[in-house]
Amino acid sequence: MLGERKRRCAIYTRKSTEEGLDQAFNSLDAQRDACEAFIASQKSEGWAMLRDRYDDGGYSGGNMDRAGLQQLLEDIREGLVDVIVVYKIDRLSRSLVDFANLVALFDEQQVTFVSVTQAFNTTTSMGRLTLNILLSFAQFERELAGERVRDKIAASRQRGIWMGGVPPLGYDVRDRKLVPNPQESLIVQEIFSRFAAAPSMATLIRDLRSRGVTSKAWTTVKGKTRLGKLIDKGYVYKLLNNPVYLGLAAHKGQHYPGEHPALVDQDTWDQVQAHLKGGRHLTKGAGADRASRAPTLLRGLLFSEEGRSFTPSYTSNGTRHYRYYVNTASIKLGRIGCEVQRVPAGEIELTVTEQVRLILKSPEVVAEAVRVVRQQREDIDEAEAIQLLTSIDTVWETLFPAEQASVIRTLIERITISSDGLELEWKDQGVARLLNAHRNPDATREAA
Repeated sequence: MLGERKRRCAIYTRKSTEEGLDQAFNSLDAQRDACEAFIASQKSEGWAMLRDRYDDGGYSGGNMDRAGLQQLLEDIREGLVDVIVVYKIDRLSRSLVDFANLVALFDEQQVTFVSVTQAFNTTTSMGRLTLNILLSFAQFERELAGERVRDKIAASRQRGIWMGGVPPLGYDVRDRKLVPNPQESLIVQEIFSRFAAAPSMATLIRDLRSRGVTSKAWTTVKGKTRLGKLIDKGYVYKLLNNPVYLGLAAHKGQHYPGEHPALVDQDTWDQVQAHLKGGRHLTKGAGADRASRAPTLLRGLLFSEEGRSFTPSYTSNGTRHYRYYVNTASIKLGRIGCEVQRVPAGEIELTVTEQVRLILKSPEVVAEAVRVVRQQREDIDEAEAIQLLTSIDTVWETLFPAEQASVIRTLIERITISSDGLELEWKDQGVARLLNAHRNPDATREAA
């Protein structure tokens, strides 16, 4: 018909798996043939097929992360498509939320959506109702399939079958089964036996890293190589807690006899778990609890020359408790790769506090701070401002730890720890900010 407007039709095809896509005539081709035939039947209505192909082979319909679909949506936004033709609606999406977003886009761009095997279009209310009903069943089918997969995995784990993932160090995967790797299994056994005899994680990590021992290096089923990394404290803890080395398969907190052989015996395993359990928590009691809640004036300010932060920690020896700031590299790597592993909290806090109090008593610094603040607030009396800053040093010992920490953070940007000592980086106009935050000496405690 001469007066009929031409309607540009885009065919979208999808298959969830890559199985059979290498065949001369595959599922995508079959879907496209059916859609082409339908478009040809609508020629009298002005329908014309676009040459561009929008195919997604090996993609799930549960999300929108599909190259063909994204290209189709881009062309829709550019006004290049009038009608979308699919074999079935679940080829476009199996998610109600995603499909609702797609329909909104179609309406915005005045694009019609047609299913070859489910005759309807989205321009009518009945078509929308039918679409939502069919899509609900499609999502139900997808969720049901997911439940079947999860049930199958659970049943397989209960039978001790390896169900994929990153193989544990000490094993390789052959025919979907874990088999011991001769070299790696010796390393795993060494780690267990050494920790069982002498539970020194730092010594163990240092020795293993010096020998170049890494985490598991393996090749995926798609042929991608995953290189191992030098092991650290966290990796060894996971290794020592992994029941796979006892010949067990774990699933949701339950352990079942596995198909693979064990690498460690029960006695060694029990000794290791006893050491891990004994060192997991420090001695409990009122003293230890107070130590864990002790003030940490310099939290977030301390760094090594390499940029590693220091975090508060403490140890106990009977009823005596000692606070430290520990290099995070030391925690992760077992004191490897850091020049200063830890510093006594009391000593470094005292040193920094003394520097802060000297700054607050320095006439030059105070005068400059007063000058800066008076430029911003003319209502501040110079003599009163000077008295305020110097009074902070006078009442320092009576301030609460949180108040002292607030003053320190206002003045100091960063503290670098090295074997040569401390380097304090002061904040620009930090004293002026401190003065600006305190209107009078009586407000020091409340505003700190």
